[in-house]
Amino acid sequence: MSKLLPCALAAVAFLITSTNHPSTTLAGTCASKCGPRPIQFTPGQPIRLEVVNRTSGLVKLERIQGTDPIPLRPGQELQFMQEEDGQAIMSLVFWHEMGLPLQAVVSKPNFGTLRLELGPGKRNPGDRSLYLLNDGRVSVY
Repeated sequence: MSKLLPCALAAVAFLITSTNHPSTTLAGTCASKCGPRPIQFTPGQPIRLEVVNRTSGLVKLERIQGTDPIPLRPGQELQFMQEEDGQAIMSLVFWHEMGLPLQAVVSKPNFGTLRLELGPGKRNPGDRSLYLLNDGRVSVY
């Protein structure tokens, strides 16, 4: 009985503390509050990349380093296809013509489409690139 008393007191103290502080919660699984799943595609799957300019200014895109930048006017949408073999990393670098920060929002509207919406950012330097890696993961930097 004497060994049971400290355990019972600890349990009561824990319950009382929990009810006095509603912000205190018990540990749970990630399944309840882990946020949306990351966007990922099947490796080798052909993917169409849609880019939309949601800013009020000109945004420039460069798919391969060393090529000329592609201008994207406000409200304009461009589409790119991943290379046929599916092995190459698809990357896209983007920037606002006036040097303003951008916020990139990625979505997967259907099985083979990756959508990138570029809007005004709140913090410098903002988002500047999108990478679709060989393993199908999507990253924004």
